[in-house]
Amino acid sequence: MLKALDGAEVDILDRLPTPFGLVRSGVAPDHPETKLSHLPETWKQIVVNQFSRVAANERCSFFGNVNLGTTVSLSDLCKMYDAVVLAYGAESDRYLGVPGEDLGGIYSAREFVWWYNGHPDCSNVSPDLKNTDTAVVLGQGNVALDVARILLRPINELETTDIAEHALTSLRESTIRKVYLVGRRGPVQAACTAKELREILGIKDLHVCIQKADLLTSAADEEELKKGRIQRRVYELFSKAATSHQQHDIVGQRELHFMFFRKPDRFLPSESGNTVSGVRLEKTCLKENGASGKQVAVGTGQFEDLKCGLVLKSVGYKSVPVDGLPFDEYRGVVPNMKGRVLSLDQAEHAIVEKGLYVTGWLKRGPTGIIATNLYCAEETVASILEDFKNGLLTPSSGSPKPGRQGLLQVLENKNARFVPFSGWEKIDTKERMEGELRNKPRKKITTWEELLLAVDG
Repeated sequence: MLKALDGAEVDILDRLPTPFGLVRSGVAPDHPETKLSHLPETWKQIVVNQFSRVAANERCSFFGNVNLGTTVSLSDLCKMYDAVVLAYGAESDRYLGVPGEDLGGIYSAREFVWWYNGHPDCSNVSPDLKNTDTAVVLGQGNVALDVARILLRPINELETTDIAEHALTSLRESTIRKVYLVGRRGPVQAACTAKELREILGIKDLHVCIQKADLLTSAADEEELKKGRIQRRVYELFSKAATSHQQHDIVGQRELHFMFFRKPDRFLPSESGNTVSGVRLEKTCLKENGASGKQVAVGTGQFEDLKCGLVLKSVGYKSVPVDGLPFDEYRGVVPNMKGRVLSLDQAEHAIVEKGLYVTGWLKRGPTGIIATNLYCAEETVASILEDFKNGLLTPSSGSPKPGRQGLLQVLENKNARFVPFSGWEKIDTKERMEGELRNKPRKKITTWEELLLAVDG
């Protein structure tokens, strides 16, 4: 927006006191910081630097610790600003809807990722990693591989990362030696990328278990592999791993089991009835869906029980609505046309909500990487510019909207404390200093109270 429109002022509101979204709280701390060949920086640092440059622009302001819906309402923002862009992603989880899902020891992968990345909402999650030697991860996408890798990675390789201290302590004492990655479909349909799979298969002294029978392909599978370059590379890695990871003679060796063609039927309680002690899995087979042409997993009526003391569900994220925002509950997205928010009138006709836009996972659903969101944002910005040029963002009253001054007034009236970018810089400095003492990039501050204290420091 700043590049495209001279004179435009942009205010970024974030409910956290810290910027950078998923770069801070979603990217696994142990990811090798692959440097781009033509640049001296890592891609993660490039994103952070880019954001910091934007925030330093005099036409841009950051308002951290401001919650949409409680600190300030959507209708308030629409009255204050010519355009409001919602980009708050997917902060909730899909529910499996199987018996026993609320037992202790069952977490969403998002909660686990936020816990080890030091997100203040999950500093008290405290998964018990000492009461079991087996964890089950439901799902075989990149996030599932991330959480499995963190559980299996040798602790000395995590000590020099920016993983949260509470997570590092817990992982140091962990008794988990076996992780099962469970998927409804087969290796041809696994949702991970080759890079992520290669990374987990490359963990030192890890015993990888893949049933060779699961690698058998049907004619429909072969068709999928022909069409999908990424799927083909993933399948090749599974095939190679099935034959090359045979050594299993190290005492206490960690194991990674890929279980294909299984879906959770129910979670089994321990004797106390409060915590999980296993998962009942139904075996599946693939059937072609006539409408989509895709192969879907259907139950066979055959079951098996898998004992475990920890379950991580990596079956998808879900966006949450806010008051006054049109929302498609079924798809979990905001209805839109190229980023313009749509609502239905009384005759059920779609109408464009003037000055209201959406981008990212809230616009498309929880798929794609940082680059995908970049293209998505460009499309939304193009819609804003088109509407501006066509006079559709001109206030009907004729008088200009208050913008930043209006927001500051609302925050003052509510006695709401916001964190400016300079406040984040104080948090950043403190985290880096503490990290330097421990040979880490930073020691993350992980509670709301301590984050706000660091701003005061």
